[in-house]
Amino acid sequence: MIPSQKAQVQAQFGPSARDYVTSAGHAGGDDLERLVAWGRKRGAACVLDVATGGGHAALAFSAFTGSVVSTDLTLPMLEAARDFIREKGAANVRFLASDVESLPFRDASFGVVTCRLAAHHFPAILPAMKEMARVLRPGGSILLEDILGHDDEELAAFILEIEKRRDPSHVRSLTHREWEAFLKAAGLTVIDEGTLTKARRWEEWTARMRMTPEAKADLERFVKAAPERCREAFCFTVENGRIQSFSDRLTLIRADRD
Repeated sequence: MIPSQKAQVQAQFGPSARDYVTSAGHAGGDDLERLVAWGRKRGAACVLDVATGGGHAALAFSAFTGSVVSTDLTLPMLEAARDFIREKGAANVRFLASDVESLPFRDASFGVVTCRLAAHHFPAILPAMKEMARVLRPGGSILLEDILGHDDEELAAFILEIEKRRDPSHVRSLTHREWEAFLKAAGLTVIDEGTLTKARRWEEWTARMRMTPEAKADLERFVKAAPERCREAFCFTVENGRIQSFSDRLTLIRADRD
């Protein structure tokens, strides 16, 4: 990541680290279960969880993996994940602050590399994917989850504006075609993939990023003034003039190193 983006990510997520540990949307769901199912089938002895966030994927994999390494760019986030995982009794997870574009591991160190709900913060996807592939053993798997981008330009612009107003460190979400191209360029082959829809409760979603009341009010006005087709595409619900929830799509990909 370029330095300005690194600093923005750290400033955005450091104060909110504990909120991500307790976030129900991050703690579980069909999306995490899909990654875990893929991981169980791979049966890797050593797993790397890149941009671990609240540590939920690392904790889930620690239940059936001999050794898990959690990394994150933001130290308070890593510390929050460490405390959470240790409180759960998992003793086979190590924690290391590092940048996805410069992972401090030897080539072919891991049988599985996971990255859940973080790639939309990476300003340069290809270097990140190449670095994740580098530390992956031949035949090993990258198990990736992220917000899925839209091919429709108006819908893509609409949700990007919402995401960036809520979280200035958000870069953008990739489409299926873009993911396949980046993974192929990194020497990876897509073996399996899926798409899920996930509901977001508006109050919780905005509060987690500690938006000011003024910024939140401006964002709500933007959503309500948008074309109806945009709100419908993301299932926005509005009751008594207040936004209640919306939904976005998640892409889940298993890609193996050639």
